Parts: sequence; structure tokens; C-alpha cells
Amino acid sequence: MTRQEKDVTILLGVRNGETHLTEQLNSIARQTNADWTLIVSDDQSSDGSQNILQRFATDHPVTVLNGPGEGFVRNFMHLIKALPGDPSYVAFCDQDDVWLPDKLASGMDALRQIPSGVPALYCSRRIVWNPKIDSRRLSLAYDRPPSFANACIENIAPANTILLNRTAAQLARETAESGEKVFAHDWWLYLLITGVGGKVVYDPEPHVLYRQHTGNQIGAGEQIGRRLKNKLAVLRGSYAERMNRNIAALEDIADHLTPENRQCLALLSEARKAPLMRRLTLLRQAGVYRQGRASMLSFWGAACLGKI
Repeated sequence: MTRQEKDVTILLGVRNGETHLTEQLNSIARQTNADWTLIVSDDQSSDGSQNILQRFATDHPVTVLNGPGEGFVRNFMHLIKALPGDPSYVAFCDQDDVWLPDKLASGMDALRQIPSGVPALYCSRRIVWNPKIDSRRLSLAYDRPPSFANACIENIAPANTILLNRTAAQLARETAESGEKVFAHDWWLYLLITGVGGKVVYDPEPHVLYRQHTGNQIGAGEQIGRRLKNKLAVLRGSYAERMNRNIAALEDIADHLTPENRQCLALLSEARKAPLMRRLTLLRQAGVYRQGRASMLSFWGAACLGKI
């Protein structure tokens, strides 16, 4: 069977991942009811990652590309640009997690319910996993519906759970140049699919063991210490910088957005430059929201301080 005929194209970004890479690859090999091919972008690893990939490729359909060496976002955008002509489904994979055997099948089952011409993204909860202390807990659940108004200020689609349908994958490839500006590729995909009026399917059941370790690029961000660190970073301007990058990318593809979502983006952009009372009014008009009450209060606090 050729690569174009595979059900799922898995995009794996690697950089010096030898410590956990074998375990992740083995979990891909154990996927049930899904025929897959793996495309890897090795972002200038200096450890044994290449050897691990070569061994895995002797028994599995694997293509290894040389990454651009410009960070994880550019590495994944490099992979998106390299997608074959007409992929059926596209999944995103980190180098250090473990997939449960039904991960791909669950996403495919959900996306099959969406009409084929509608761009759709599947994502799910995760099991936040620290094997060093034998700790497992469920990630936060999201009760409010996915939407562009939510995506403008928060990401609920972690990359290691994402599966795109064919239409969404083609759109992601088409807009990948603009996506290189963003803070994180998964947040970009959530913005992109909701922005064009596509469908996001959020699965409350977990299908990934999300490994926590000192080398995590972002981490779960749900523990008290991490939350305090994130709030300090907001005060230093990190969240505002992420918003700058996301909005710049969205403005590049404004013609793809629905009229309603272009208006939401315009109101958000204006609010960020406005005096306090006008800022709060415009944010309410934009209708932006976060999933949790405490998170929403934090956003309004940052907005009052001009840190969005």
C-alpha cells in the first residue's frame, strides 16, 4: 500500500528525543483499526534519535526529513508543508508521550461524523503522567463549546491529541506560511479551523499519556506552582506577545475567516490598543471567553492591566 493510501499521516517533530522516543514509537505501532504512515522532522538532533528512527523504519512506513532548526513551531510547520497531496487524516505527535491503542481510531470515528467538505479538528483530554513519581491525573475538562471566540484567547486543543480531516489538513498546509508566526502550532490549528467556520470535536475521554519531565516545551500548566509562574509571565508581557503573534497570523489569512469571526478579531485587536473602559467594552462586544471561571477572571485581570 502506498503512502497516499494510508488512513492517517502522523507528523512527528523530534529534537534530541532519544530518552523517550522509542516508547512513543512503540505506542504508535500498537494503534488499532488505523493504517498509518509516519513523517518525522528531525530538528538537528545531536543524540541517538536518528538511529532510533532508522531502526523503527525497517518495519514501519517512515519518512525522515531534516528540520529547519528554528524551534518546535517551525519544525511542525515544516511537516505540515510536507504533507502528501491528499492525506485522509493528519495527526500530530510529540517525541516523549505514549499513545493509548485506540487514540487514532477514536479520532477517526469522531471525524467521520462530520461532512467531508467541512474542515474539522478532533482533540481530547489527556492523562497527565509523571512516571518518575508514578503519578497520573486527568487534564482539565472543558464544558463550554469550542469556538473562535474561545480560540482567540485560549487554546483547548493540545497538539498531541489533534487529528485533522482531509479538508482541515489541506487548509493547514495552504496557510502554513502564516502559521509560522504563532506561539504554538496547536493553538494556530484551533484558531484556523474555528476561524473559517469549521468544526472542532472535543472528546472528554483521554487517549494519550502526556509525559511530564524537565524538558517539556510547555507542560500541563495546571499545578499551583506552574499557574503562579504563568501569571508572573503574563505580567512580564509573555501572553501579550503570544496574542501579537497569533493576531498577526490571523490578519494574514483574514479572507479565509467568516464575517462574524473577522468582526470578532477586529474588536479584539481594537480593544488591545484602547483605554481601559473602552477596552473592556470592546472585549465584551467581541464575546471572547475562556473555559473556566477562574481562568476567565485571570483574563479580565490581565485586560485591566493592559497585559493582553
